[in-house]
Amino acid sequence: MALFDLPLAQLRDYRLDRPEPSGFDEFWDGTLATARRLALPPKLHEVRTPLSGITTYDVTFTGYAGQPIRAWLNRPSGVPGPLPVAVEFIGYGGGRGLPIDWLTWASAGYAHLVMDTRGQGGAWRAGDTPDPDEHGAGPSTPGFLTRGVLAPETFYYRRLITDAVRAVETAAELPGVDASRLVVTGRSQGGALALAAGGLAPDRVSAVVSGVPFLCDIRRAVTITDSNPFHEVVRFLRANPLAAERTLDTLDHVDAVHFARRITAPAILSAALMDDVCPPSGVFAAYHAIPGDNKHIEVYEWDGHEGGRSYFDVTALEFVDDRLS
Repeated sequence: MALFDLPLAQLRDYRLDRPEPSGFDEFWDGTLATARRLALPPKLHEVRTPLSGITTYDVTFTGYAGQPIRAWLNRPSGVPGPLPVAVEFIGYGGGRGLPIDWLTWASAGYAHLVMDTRGQGGAWRAGDTPDPDEHGAGPSTPGFLTRGVLAPETFYYRRLITDAVRAVETAAELPGVDASRLVVTGRSQGGALALAAGGLAPDRVSAVVSGVPFLCDIRRAVTITDSNPFHEVVRFLRANPLAAERTLDTLDHVDAVHFARRITAPAILSAALMDDVCPPSGVFAAYHAIPGDNKHIEVYEWDGHEGGRSYFDVTALEFVDDRLS
């Protein structure tokens, strides 16, 4: 993919000047209050793996509307706690897979809670969590970005973002963790969920790591890239042009830029200038929306959606360790 978005000099000044939807805080406060009211204590049981240096637990906690969400908890074996804890969210189409897929944070000395992604896990890594939808799916383009998109109340990402916040709240209460050192992290869709959780649970989150985040400046993104998942919206609106304003209003309720404005923790993001999946202008908009100066953005001029790969992982771990030590 060649360069297609704004030049880097303009990206460094790019901000989203569109206001958030009316009643944004009330919408999310009410959604999360319901999930917390219906929450049950998490269930953990240890599972055997070939990983001699990692102890793994299969975790079930309650997310949106009290629905059960699966997760893995990896922690370094034989290391006394309390440990800092990282909560990781997964990219679009993937599920939690196997414990062996998630070694970086536990190898760095963290307890590591990996949240499964409801209804996903059929594209590149398996998942174990269904997506019950009491409203029925309604018309949508294949994928998840238009599932229930005609109203914020029925939208798929309302459920998924609520799960992410509940994952943070669950991680903070796990035995043997130091809740005062809690990191949220992820790439792409996972990066968007990290921004959302950082903004919706600022009292719980100590650091945010968001690699090439999805769901940033959505109205612009759907007009400048032909790549999925954003192109799902274009296909949906071709079939349903009269639903454009309702659709865009719903998407505004999950735009990660609005969550970024509420983040109080140190944050590190990555942007890739050849990323046609999550355009860099949206990433810069989210970065600039985060208040204060305790933030950093890594720019990968020659990368697409891989967004820095292991280079970003190393930088992110150093950024977090420096701020949590």
